[in-house]
Amino acid sequence: MQTKITLIIDNPVDADAFEAEYPALADRAAALPGLVRLESAKVLPKEDGTATPAFRTLDLYFYDYAAASRAVTTADAGDFFGQLEAMKASFTGLFSEVEERWNLA
Repeated sequence: MQTKITLIIDNPVDADAFEAEYPALADRAAALPGLVRLESAKVLPKEDGTATPAFRTLDLYFYDYAAASRAVTTADAGDFFGQLEAMKASFTGLFSEVEERWNLA
């Protein structure tokens, strides 16, 4: 069963600086071995103007848990997480088993 690593990236101190560096970060994520799909999303602002609970999400899909686990132990993962740390972005990471896919269109 496919495994997804979700990174919930908190609001950065300097959103513009973070966004300027984000394409390079996404490219590093795309280089992770065994990655079969990458989905990036920017959290929309709240209607009332209060801060969003997070700034971005990044979903990294792998064929299975073993492939995802191997990927995060590689030098490519070290480069990716090192850049994320250098961007002063805190995050929460989740490994999830993908159960189903819905296509309601």
